Amino acid sequence: MSLYDDAALVLKGYENTAPGQQELRESYLAHLAAHPEDGMWKACTDGHVTASALVIDPVRGRVLLTLHKKLQMWLQMGGHCEPGDPTLAAAALREATEESGVAGLTLLPGGPVRLDRHPIPGPCTQHLDVQYAALAPAGAEAEISDESLDLRWFAYDEVAGVADESVVRLVEATLSRL
Repeated sequence: MSLYDDAALVLKGYENTAPGQQELRESYLAHLAAHPEDGMWKACTDGHVTASALVIDPVRGRVLLTLHKKLQMWLQMGGHCEPGDPTLAAAALREATEESGVAGLTLLPGGPVRLDRHPIPGPCTQHLDVQYAALAPAGAEAEISDESLDLRWFAYDEVAGVADESVVRLVEATLSRL
């Protein structure tokens, strides 16, 4: 099965009754139908599917955020899918591991936590982000990557003070899953 096929299956099975989530699901599926060759890849200037994961340490009540180099915003780990990614979940886990430096992350069961479409600068117009949550193992040590300006753990109640509303909604959705 291709990454495109996996993405279509994941999105078809995605059930989230939060406001706007089903509309986003339908628009993601329409995007993939309109872009069967390139809808998963950075080269698609109409937008492309991305995969991200919020790294969470529920034992300590905190999440790990990265200060994104280009956007200069505190965000969850994530980014572009790569040809070697067998699934969206694998892409999200790869991105979270690469950007956090945390070994042994595991995705929260149940598939994506949310969907978030956001505009981006450059030749591409938007990211169609499929957002997962990744559980950090006990004693997890984070290590900053070259994609970040900073990497920091934040208590759940600190996130609204440093991140935008999309990250706050992702934290809330993740906590409701725990």
